[in-house]
Amino acid sequence: MKHPDSWLIRNASAILTGLHGAAARHAGPDIRITDGRIAALGALQPQPGEHVLDATDCVVYPGWVNTHHHLFQSLLKGIPAGIDQNLGAWLGAVPYRYRGLFDEHSFRLAARIGLVELARSGCSTVADHHYLYLPGMAFDSAQILFEEAQRLGLRFVLCRGGATQVRQAEGPTSAGPETLGQYLDDVERLVRTYHDSAADAWRRVVMAPTSPPYSMPPEHLRETARTARKLGIRLHSHLSETVEYQNEVQRRHQCSPVAFCAEHEWLGTDVWFAHLVKLGSEEIQLLGATGTGIAHCPQSNARLGSGIADIVALEAAGVPISMGVDGAASNEACDMISETHAAWLMQRAKGGERTLPGYAGGTGEGGAQSASVEDVVRWGTAGGAQVLGLEALGTVQVGMAADLALYRLDQPRYFGLHDLGIAPVVGGGRPTLRALLVGGQLRVENDTLPGIDLAELGHQAREAVVRLQRAAGVRA
Repeated sequence: MKHPDSWLIRNASAILTGLHGAAARHAGPDIRITDGRIAALGALQPQPGEHVLDATDCVVYPGWVNTHHHLFQSLLKGIPAGIDQNLGAWLGAVPYRYRGLFDEHSFRLAARIGLVELARSGCSTVADHHYLYLPGMAFDSAQILFEEAQRLGLRFVLCRGGATQVRQAEGPTSAGPETLGQYLDDVERLVRTYHDSAADAWRRVVMAPTSPPYSMPPEHLRETARTARKLGIRLHSHLSETVEYQNEVQRRHQCSPVAFCAEHEWLGTDVWFAHLVKLGSEEIQLLGATGTGIAHCPQSNARLGSGIADIVALEAAGVPISMGVDGAASNEACDMISETHAAWLMQRAKGGERTLPGYAGGTGEGGAQSASVEDVVRWGTAGGAQVLGLEALGTVQVGMAADLALYRLDQPRYFGLHDLGIAPVVGGGRPTLRALLVGGQLRVENDTLPGIDLAELGHQAREAVVRLQRAAGVRA
């Protein structure tokens, strides 16, 4: 596969930019890339030495920015004991039951599967909320994640999870908590080894205790926030995914989860939370006032019966919106196309649920205008770059990093569309990925990743699942 310095993408059928309003689309039809950056858009002619990429009948989007994932769960899909469980019971039946059974081979394989699936959906940047840290581990899981992302040529953000106290849902587990010193020492090691503060960084590290109400006592949360800001890194965690978050924080601290985070220095423009499904109006306003972001994970929230985050209200309040797919153990389709398709549908459904008949004070139908395709593309690209602090990514405009996904609409589900630009989001499925460029480098071409044999990867996955089942005492 070629890795030239200069490209001319020619004759795109549509270009969605990730920008607001009238700027959300560009007529193109061509995009020039020089030294990894977008150099020009318009009707362009090839220049000497420039490699031409034919985008006829293709739609161009910015590369998706996935702001919340759990890559190790790529070998934990559809586990029967957790398939019909809500979050608390699911945690005990799936990730907490299996996470201690991973060895270096199965962990690397899981990471590779997840990253390949994401890349083939047009995802160029992945933030993994990685909490698989066990006493006496024989391998450096963070190193493996960075290695696998580098192998595929993707930008990677390690959100270093962990806990200094055990959550009740974990039950008997070999995954004992770390001390605060151990946790912070490892974050500092990772920052020294991997973190790049550049606006177009290929590697970042984030302070990411697994869940504020459960994973650490308040004094530890304050210390993690202060240490992160001293190191110049961002903060991330889960929050308010279910009513249990509300119950737990109210019982322990007599306040809402968002107010609890505010009290312990865990809100701000350098913080984003996954989920935020269960929020009161005052919490939404507090998140907006502080510029705290969200990783919206609609499919996982639906799969676990948690609900639908009110993204429209959050954005109106000033909350930066991004998209995440969460883990494969609670979202068996971990790609950004199905995720954005779900977000588009669910925000409209949520808007429709608010409508009332006229005799009950309603004013008519409402929901179809809740979220446009352009909104969803912006959330999944520019919004993700914003919450990660990667300001040079996420939009198709001159000067920005050339992270671009080209979709060829050659599947029957896209035939007959009157507006080709909306096809990947409204059609769902998985359109053929004509090309994925990251930093101007060709990473996927016609659905193919260099060095990846999908048949062999599938074979290895099936063998690994059997080994995990045996280790867990589950009959295969």
